[in-house]
Amino acid sequence: MSNYMQQFFDPQTVAVIGATDRRGSVGRGLMENLLENSDRRIIPVNPNHDEVLNVTAYPDVASIPEEVDLAVIAIPQQLVKSAIEDCAGKKVKGVIIISAGFGETGPEGKEQEQEIKKILDDNNIPFIGPNCLGILRPATGLNASFAPGSAKPGGIAFISQSGAFLDSIIDGNQQENYGFSFLVSPGNAAGLQLSDYINWAEQDAETKVIALYIEGLENGREFYETIKSTTKPVAVLKPGKSETARKAISSHTGSLAGQAPVFSAVLKQAGAIEAHSIQELLDISKALSWQPRFDDGIAIITNGGGAGVLATDYLETAKLPELRPETLKQMTDKMHPGYSAANPLDIVGDALPERYQAALEAVLGQDDIQAVVVIQTLQIMTDPQENAKIILQAAERFRKPVVACFMGAGPSTQEAVSLLERGGIPNYSDPARAAGALLALRRG
Repeated sequence: MSNYMQQFFDPQTVAVIGATDRRGSVGRGLMENLLENSDRRIIPVNPNHDEVLNVTAYPDVASIPEEVDLAVIAIPQQLVKSAIEDCAGKKVKGVIIISAGFGETGPEGKEQEQEIKKILDDNNIPFIGPNCLGILRPATGLNASFAPGSAKPGGIAFISQSGAFLDSIIDGNQQENYGFSFLVSPGNAAGLQLSDYINWAEQDAETKVIALYIEGLENGREFYETIKSTTKPVAVLKPGKSETARKAISSHTGSLAGQAPVFSAVLKQAGAIEAHSIQELLDISKALSWQPRFDDGIAIITNGGGAGVLATDYLETAKLPELRPETLKQMTDKMHPGYSAANPLDIVGDALPERYQAALEAVLGQDDIQAVVVIQTLQIMTDPQENAKIILQAAERFRKPVVACFMGAGPSTQEAVSLLERGGIPNYSDPARAAGALLALRRG
């Protein structure tokens, strides 16, 4: 594991420069997040306080008696340079600059950003920011950010050039079953670059998939080479398809947005998966963190003909193999006389769990079918929980990717969906979302 990244993801001593008791402040939010679920040494730095949140405070970093692995800076922009000089003198191992007012504000701010960068670079101190949210490592309880809470641990490494975007993801994650290996907001990225985080994720045992929200790039070639050499799947969402959006990006982060068609072509050539909405990025990431990838050959099993037709449309770029006579023979005696006997396989609206079981076992046993999407529409005789158990058993037995679409996702299916996702089967309430997730699992 890259040593220069270690202090960000597993610091034992964290100094918060700008820590305060004042409610609604970034400094208080940082302290509260760091103190929660963590046995690290958290040290507030504030010249006007003897203690913050009942923890002894120091007037500056130099006064701290022990070594500091990580300093998190959240003070007014005009005070940052002095704090950086203190960090250099203390030989702090890493710095996160939360404070804004630098390169994103124009030439003067950019010049000041370069000044603090030079001090840190000259002293071999890696840093994140400025103008960033911070970093979270849920599995170890590290929350060195001012996000409104913590995220669940899991396999998704989420790197976002928008801190506000991350805030919403973290808040929404409380209602979801997937989790994150780490989340980071690089801000202006004067220090660590996207490639640094991607390389870390590539080596990180916790990370199964890398999700990126990118507004602009300073070094497109390095980004391309990093993505291309990464063995883990990478999903990317990039705004800026309109000229107005590109101007907004420039004013937000001070980076160049680039042309959308060029960026899309680069992603495809590098082997990354492009998402076109927040929901799609999360859907793709969830599937990639839980399910294996496959080459091609998808079957659709549904108890609603219309839903099966929709899924077929959404999967038009994939191969949907015909069901062989021996596959059909294996399940026919369990089926309604009006079942479709084709792919998509419509097992008809009155399907009980036994019918789902027969369909899954027969279809997954066909060798040119490498993945299945199972659609359930809710009828009065439908048994969502038993269907969920059958899907889990079949996925375990055949070891092929399975994605569920229990449509509606209302009170009648919530317990079943939770059962599926605890077992690693991603569920989506719409066939379009399920199909998109399954296509992301397909190689090539």
